[in-house]
Amino acid sequence: MALPHATTTPPGAREPTAQPPPGAAGRTRRKVGVHAPWWFVVPAIAVYVFIVVVPSANGALFSFTDWNGLRPDWSLVGLDNYAAVFADRTARDALANTLILAAAATVTQNVVGLLLALGVNSMVKSRYLLRVIFFAPVVLTPLVAGYVWSFLLSPNGAVNDALRAVGLDSLAHDWLGDPDTALYAIVAEIVWQFAGYSMVIYLAGLQAIPREVLEAATIDGAGAWSKFRRVVLPLLNGAVVINVMLCLIGGLKQFDQVMAMTGGGPGTATETISTAIYKSAFSLGDFPFSIALAVVMTVVIAVLAAVQFRLTQRKTS
Repeated sequence: MALPHATTTPPGAREPTAQPPPGAAGRTRRKVGVHAPWWFVVPAIAVYVFIVVVPSANGALFSFTDWNGLRPDWSLVGLDNYAAVFADRTARDALANTLILAAAATVTQNVVGLLLALGVNSMVKSRYLLRVIFFAPVVLTPLVAGYVWSFLLSPNGAVNDALRAVGLDSLAHDWLGDPDTALYAIVAEIVWQFAGYSMVIYLAGLQAIPREVLEAATIDGAGAWSKFRRVVLPLLNGAVVINVMLCLIGGLKQFDQVMAMTGGGPGTATETISTAIYKSAFSLGDFPFSIALAVVMTVVIAVLAAVQFRLTQRKTS
């Protein structure tokens, strides 16, 4: 009868342990490595949810109530606040003004920013100085810049004084007091302050274009306009997307310059959704109405951003 084979461990030697199958440790490390970066963003996500998502969801809930901001009791009123928003003439004017301001500021700011970037990029010696000069207005507080422009555009301001000094008295105008020009005066201030920001983004895109590509286009006989339209502009698609998105969202949320320059007047000529929200909540105390208006603004921004992203994605593909 055969006895089972017995093994003995020499004195002082370590007992043999079971080894994981080949490759198991590597797979474990790979799994941990794939998910490890997400653990670093969990605190930021938690803070964002606590500070932004939860209050926003809570506010959206109160848009369906009659809560006045003070008393603890409230009742659901359904879509009455939203019906009041679309029935209110001031709210409709604010929505129209917001869309006009956002569209005008987005187009003008991108055109001016691109022209500045092309001009600065073509210069060698003064490139850095011009970049600083054109970007300087961006660092100003929008409220302060708005107040400065309100003085410049007043009936006795520097703009009208300059027009009178060169014999153009007929063009002197109360730019902020005329409903036909007040909104576009605000657009001009926005473009003046933030065109430098768009310039920096476009300048980064221009400097990322390989010089060999431009030289090849020149050798093929492409002129300046043809080179810009067929070579430079397509390669700036990423910069265009970023600039348009930032300008559009900033224009739709415009508040500081409007309050500093016109306060929403004359009448409702420059009233925007943001100023209407502020006035209905803190001047009139109608919190459910203002919250409903804020939800409408959020939906408008989300829809326009989605449409713009979709169109850009289709153009890229």
